[in-house]
Amino acid sequence: MRFPPLNEQMDLIKRGIVELLPEEEMAKKIERSIKEDKPLIIKQGFDPTAPDIHLGHTVGIRKLKHFQDLGHQVVVIIGDYTAMVGDPSGKNSTRPRLTHEQVMEHARTYQKQFFKILDKKKTIVRFNGEWFAQMNFVQIMELASKFTVARMLERDDFAKRYANQQPISIHEFFYPLMQGYDSVMIHADVEIGATEQKFNLVIGRDIQREYGQEPQVILTLPVLEGLDGKQRMSKSIGNYIGIDEDPKEMYGKTMSIPDHLIYRYFELLTDVDRKTLNEIKTKLADPKTNPRDVKMDLAFTLVRMYHGREAAEYAASEFKKVFVKKDIPDEMPEVVLKQQSIRLDDLLLASKTAASKSEARRLITGGGVSIDGEKITDPFYMVTLKSDQVLKVGKRKFVKIKIS
Repeated sequence: MRFPPLNEQMDLIKRGIVELLPEEEMAKKIERSIKEDKPLIIKQGFDPTAPDIHLGHTVGIRKLKHFQDLGHQVVVIIGDYTAMVGDPSGKNSTRPRLTHEQVMEHARTYQKQFFKILDKKKTIVRFNGEWFAQMNFVQIMELASKFTVARMLERDDFAKRYANQQPISIHEFFYPLMQGYDSVMIHADVEIGATEQKFNLVIGRDIQREYGQEPQVILTLPVLEGLDGKQRMSKSIGNYIGIDEDPKEMYGKTMSIPDHLIYRYFELLTDVDRKTLNEIKTKLADPKTNPRDVKMDLAFTLVRMYHGREAAEYAASEFKKVFVKKDIPDEMPEVVLKQQSIRLDDLLLASKTAASKSEARRLITGGGVSIDGEKITDPFYMVTLKSDQVLKVGKRKFVKIKIS
């Protein structure tokens, strides 16, 4: 096959990254790839510790797609064994270990979601249990001998825990070794990971040398901030946008991000070209620009990418109706109730718009709950029920009440 020239490849590879180390080795690998007409092996590992992929995960998957578009071979490693150890990166305590059954259940949804972005026909998926399940104790000891405890304690998270006399389990030391051994097994030329993974990625280079292989180049990517604009996007803290979420929910969540993340989301999460990115940056710097308009373009783009143009157009029209024109959506879930009256906090629980009494009361007292457009701030308010009342909770949740 014909590969693009070096400068074109480097331009796309370096889009939105933090570091490319060593860059000169990357250039040499690409030049050799072009000369020999042989694709590079590009690796990223995913530990299926939770069932769903959110936009934060797609930063790496989209970089894999860049390499795929350049003609290189993408290998996705699903860490069915590393997930049972748990990546200690950035952790201040030992993570609970998952069972293999839990990991494999999550892995099934991961594989389905990968191919919303990657070309399935051009992607190799490997489970690292393929080799780790076959290793005997002698081989495990051989792998463990490739690295020292002193070097492990150079890791910032391990060093802090050691200094603070917090527990570090021996099995946690195996995680970076296992990740590095994955690179040995597939002969990786490049490994992609988030900035917090840098130590593990560098170890991969060392482990490959120990096994007589040319070391991989490492490419680190930024950690994507979530809806709060501060903490990393995470399902556990609820500041995430899932790629399988309902189109209206995805659109509405995108519209809730802080303005300073608009350009970053465009750069890391979409396919807009460099010229368009520069135009977006110029628009956002212009005091005459309403950032909401640019954010609506972002929300439309993200929904179109994962759900199609028709869904994006519908989500946009519903958002404008509800939030710009202050109307209510055409479609909303219904809750059927038998009683004639109910306390407001209980209504939120019955309609599943709050997960607990404490959350319901917090939403109500915070002014986030209304019935037929009338805001109510007393959690103990007795609501007289009638069919077709509209309960609104927060900015995006609407429920129609039906009386049986």
